[in-house]
Amino acid sequence: MPGWGGLRRALSSVLSSGNGAASGGRPRRRVWETSLSPLERVRRLLPPEEGAELERCVAAPPAAPEAAGARPGSFRPGELALAEMRRKNNRTLKLLCRLAEGSVLASPGGVLPHRDIIGQLPGQMLCTSAGARLLLRRPSLEEYVLLMPRGPAIAYPKDISAMLMMMDVHPGDTVLETGSGSGAMSLFLSRAVGPKGRVLSYEIRDDHHSLAKKNYRHWRAAWKIGRMEEWPDNVDFILKDISTAAADMESLTLDAVVLDMLNPQSALPVVYQSLKQGGVCAVYLANITQVIHLLDRIRTCKLPFSCERIMEVTHRNWLVLPAKIKNFKSNQMLETEENIEEAPHKENEERYNQDEVVLKESEYNESLSNCAEVCSSVPYVAKPSYWQEGHSAFLTKLRKFGPLLS
Repeated sequence: MPGWGGLRRALSSVLSSGNGAASGGRPRRRVWETSLSPLERVRRLLPPEEGAELERCVAAPPAAPEAAGARPGSFRPGELALAEMRRKNNRTLKLLCRLAEGSVLASPGGVLPHRDIIGQLPGQMLCTSAGARLLLRRPSLEEYVLLMPRGPAIAYPKDISAMLMMMDVHPGDTVLETGSGSGAMSLFLSRAVGPKGRVLSYEIRDDHHSLAKKNYRHWRAAWKIGRMEEWPDNVDFILKDISTAAADMESLTLDAVVLDMLNPQSALPVVYQSLKQGGVCAVYLANITQVIHLLDRIRTCKLPFSCERIMEVTHRNWLVLPAKIKNFKSNQMLETEENIEEAPHKENEERYNQDEVVLKESEYNESLSNCAEVCSSVPYVAKPSYWQEGHSAFLTKLRKFGPLLS
C-alpha cells in the first residue's frame, strides 16, 4: 500500500527533525502541557485592573523587622524611661529620660549609656559606670507629672484623683479646665474622658500655655512608641482669658468644670451657664482665705451653686523594715551547737545572744507553720516615714442646682 508507506516516511522525517521542534529550534509546548502557578490562575480570573493590583501587592518587599536586639515590649528610641536608685534611709531617687542613641543617663552613682537600655525589657536591673544598680521601667502618668518640666506649681496627683472623683468624670464627657499650668490636670482629664470625650484647657499666660502643650505632646509621643497605640488627642489648649470667653461658652454643654487659678470667682459667672444642671465645679485653691472669697462671691452674686465640700488631701507614708540587731547568730548556727551540746527537745529553741529576746517555738508548734517560724525570726520596725507630704491645696466642691419649682 503505497499510501501508508508515504505517510510513515513523512512521520519519521518530522520526528527525526527535532521531535516536533519549531522553526527556531525550541520544542513546542502543547496547551495541555502548560503549567500555571496558583497566582497566575487567580490573576487570569480577575479583571485586568484587579489582576495588576494583585501583582503589585505580591511584588512589594516584606516589612522590615524590628531593630536588632529589640523585643516585643522592650525599650525603643524616643520613649520615656524611668530609672530608680536606692539611697540612704530607704529613699529612692527617680530619674526620667527620653531614650536616644548616643545619649547617656547621668546619676549620682555614675552614667549609663542609653544604648544599654534600648532593647531591654522594663523591670531590668542595670549597672552604671561606677557600679550603682538602676532599675529601669516605664513611668506611670503620676510619675511623669511629678518629674516632667514645670513652670508653675502643679496640682499633685493625690489632689487630682480626689477632684476627678468629686466631678465623677466619665468617658465621653466634656470638661472645662481653667489654668493649664504645666499640663498635669490636662493629662489626667484626657485619660478620664477617653477618645470620645473632650477637654477644653484655657490659659492666660503664653509661657504656661506652651509648656502645657509641650508636656502633653511628649507624653503622647512616648506612649505611642512604648505601648504601640495612640493616646487620645482630646485636649484643646486655648490661649485666652476665661473671663472674656463668654461667647465661646454659649454653644457648649459642660459635664464638669475645674478651676485652678488665682481668682476663680471671676470665671464662675462665665462658665456656670454652660455647666449642666447638677454638674460639679471643682476648685483648687492654695489657702483658706481664697475659699472664703470664693464663697462670698457666690453668695453676693446669687450664683446657682451650693458648696458641698471643702477638704485637703494628706497622705502619711510609713516605713516597715527589718530591725538591726547587734551580735545576731543565725538559726542554723544555733541549731548546730544545740544538737551537739543539748538534748533534741530543744532543737527548735531560738536565742538572740547579748539580747533579752528568747523565743521558744516548742510552745507554739501547733499554731505556727514552718514559714511563720522563719518569718518570726527577724523582728520588724514600723514607723512613719522621715519625709511626709504636707498641705498642697484646699479642694472645694460646688454643685450647680436648678431653679425652685413651684
